[in-house]
Amino acid sequence: MNTSAKQIRVLMADDHAATLAQTTRLIGQCHEVVGTVTNGLDLLETAARLEPDVIVLDISMPGLDGLEAARQLKAAGCHSRIVFLTVHEDGDYAADGYVVKSRVASDLLPAISHAVVSRWFLSPTITLPDSDPHDRDQE
Repeated sequence: MNTSAKQIRVLMADDHAATLAQTTRLIGQCHEVVGTVTNGLDLLETAARLEPDVIVLDISMPGLDGLEAARQLKAAGCHSRIVFLTVHEDGDYAADGYVVKSRVASDLLPAISHAVVSRWFLSPTITLPDSDPHDRDQE
C-alpha cells in the first residue's frame, strides 16, 4: 500500500450520487480521492487499475453488491483496506471498518485512518452479535 505518501489514496464506491459527492468532498479534505464508481462491477476493474490504499464501499449497489465485490477483490489479491459505508446498522459484515451513513461526518475519516494502519473501526451505533460495546477500537 502507498502509505508513505502524504495522503491516503481512497477509492469511493456508492450508487447514490448525493452520498458519493458528500463523502468525496469530506474525504478530499484530508486524503486523495483517486476515483469514484457507482457499482460493484466497475469497482473491481477500477480498484485493480488504481490500487488505492482504502476502498470506501457501499454494501447495497447494483450489478454486484459491496459484499460480493469485497470478497472478489480479496480473492484476487487486492491489498486495499475496505471500509463499508452503509445504511445497514447490523454488524454482520466483515471489513476493516464499518461506518453508518448517518454518522459519515463524524466516523468516516477516523475509519479510513484506522483501516490504513490495520486497525478495525466500527460506528458506535452498531451492535455486533455477542459483543461488548466497550471492546470497540474508536478514536
